Amino acid sequence: MAGSIALAALAPALALAAEGTAEREPAGFEGWVARHKIPVGDAVTALVEFVKHHGAGFFDGLSVVVRGSIDAVLSVLLAIPAPALILAVAALAWWLRRSIPLAIFVVLALAFIINQGYWIATLETLSLVLVAATTSTIIGVPLGIASARRPRLHAAMRPVLDLMQTLPTFVYLTPTLVLFGLGVVPGLISTVIFALPAPIRLTHLGISSVPASIREAGEAFGATRLQLLLKVELPSAAPTIIAGITQCIMLSLSMVVIAALVGAGGLGVPVVRALNAVQVGMGFEAGLAIVLLAVILDRMTRSTDEAGPQ
Repeated sequence: MAGSIALAALAPALALAAEGTAEREPAGFEGWVARHKIPVGDAVTALVEFVKHHGAGFFDGLSVVVRGSIDAVLSVLLAIPAPALILAVAALAWWLRRSIPLAIFVVLALAFIINQGYWIATLETLSLVLVAATTSTIIGVPLGIASARRPRLHAAMRPVLDLMQTLPTFVYLTPTLVLFGLGVVPGLISTVIFALPAPIRLTHLGISSVPASIREAGEAFGATRLQLLLKVELPSAAPTIIAGITQCIMLSLSMVVIAALVGAGGLGVPVVRALNAVQVGMGFEAGLAIVLLAVILDRMTRSTDEAGPQ
């Protein structure tokens, strides 16, 4: 619902901008080139329609899996009483970082979110972030390892990763919206596309940066390729890989507002409502809740080498 309202509110402005662009059609050489336009947009539209028509069963099944995963995580979070969940997150923060100030900050930040009335929205956002970050990590870390082992694969993946990182989010949000419809599924798919390059690139960097002397020592002791990966390369590259996962979580969280435009729910919904109704207070409250959640996740998931004093 929020996605429909936001898109409806943006439609007049987009139409006006399109009209203004059409009126400024260049003349001369530029006009001749523009009149012989290569039909890139038409080709992509035809491709999306072809995929939608012939892959309806696959996309319906994928939607069920994605929606079921997010609903399952959200159900678990909602089933835990808020005080118990806050204490559990604080205990996890202390166990990961051994920092009492961080645990106190977690308790105060989550209590403040409840006080402002955004607890359910925060849990919805957290569910989306956890599923998206987990999916990106499961896909990205093996691809990063494979690209570090195979330079040709890395060379082939590099332009694709560059495109995923530089392409505006709304460009690939549109085809996912066409394929999956309004709801949490296109929001999650777009979030995964946006966050996936981080674990791939940093895993590749970590594995490639393992000193040759360490690899040679493992080979000298008769380690197989799998043993070399599990016992030598991954432990040595762990800080860089964890940094990639942390960045993946932050990128996933940064998509909450855009995902709300297509009905994903969570903390992005009040931000979109505040934008449509020009309610500064609501926008600031929801934005502050997003910031607090981002700080908590960042402090809890960053590597030990980067953590430093809390």
